[in-house]
Amino acid sequence: MSMSIFQKQIIILFLFTFGVLPAFGKGSFFEGEGYNPERGFVPNEETAIKIAKAVWIPIYGKRILFKKRPFVATLVDNEVWVVEGTLRKWLLGGVPYIEIRKDDGKILKVTHTK
Repeated sequence: MSMSIFQKQIIILFLFTFGVLPAFGKGSFFEGEGYNPERGFVPNEETAIKIAKAVWIPIYGKRILFKKRPFVATLVDNEVWVVEGTLRKWLLGGVPYIEIRKDDGKILKVTHTK
């Protein structure tokens, strides 16, 4: 005998209401502020550049990693990482640019200069 989707949903709802959630108790991952690293989620240049690459590849393609490197990360006012590519003298165009908040990793701005 097979259970319907509705029956499965009722069982899951029952478990979370009366069984599973109370077992987690105080301090579970459902409560509180969560983990906040002292140095922020983006603590250094290396992490900022990795995040920048992860954002740029879907937008500009993998070629950007070869044409616009090295990438330079600068921390502005101990709050925002600015990561930019490097424009070679023989290339035309601009470079990828991103602003990433140090504390939580939020992407504030993504663009490509001309």
